[in-house]
Amino acid sequence: MPRSGRIRNFLREYKESPKIEKLSFLAPFLILLIECILLAHAIDLKEVYVILLTAVLVIISVAEIILVTLEIHEEHQRRNFGKILAIKVDDFVIDSKVKNVKKIVEDFIKKYPEYRLKRNEVYHTACQVLETHKEEEIEKKLMEDLNKFIKKNKKMNVNEIVKTFIKKNQKYKNYRDKIYEKTCEIKRKNN
Repeated sequence: MPRSGRIRNFLREYKESPKIEKLSFLAPFLILLIECILLAHAIDLKEVYVILLTAVLVIISVAEIILVTLEIHEEHQRRNFGKILAIKVDDFVIDSKVKNVKKIVEDFIKKYPEYRLKRNEVYHTACQVLETHKEEEIEKKLMEDLNKFIKKNKKMNVNEIVKTFIKKNQKYKNYRDKIYEKTCEIKRKNN
């Protein structure tokens, strides 16, 4: 593996890129090879005009390779921007323990100034992360309450447990399927 971090990163990006991008990267090398052969032949013939034109084509091919490399890098960055942002925002929310979206966005942008121009994306990602955390907290609390309820009412069957549990805990009425599934799991473990 190459020692240069940039080369390693590019090879990783190239490996993860779609097949079309990989093929578009190979064509300039093929053209460059042909132009180098033509340049060597022109040098053997000592044709100044042909050498000059072929040298220009070689320079254009090298520039094309650089542009395709940059394009692959930008496309990779664009594809992974959302994932990277979500991970950073999630870690930031966990560390800061702030529940206010505006405060999260402002503090996040202070910590990561490179996202200043992407404030909208940070805002939407922060909303999604907070919603996910809220759902996780609700599910955790649901499991605690459900376990306590099942321990108190061991003789009830699954349907009775679900019905009575939801009746006593209206805040969980939208989680009927989850309650049923978890009740079945708990009953299966206990038997």
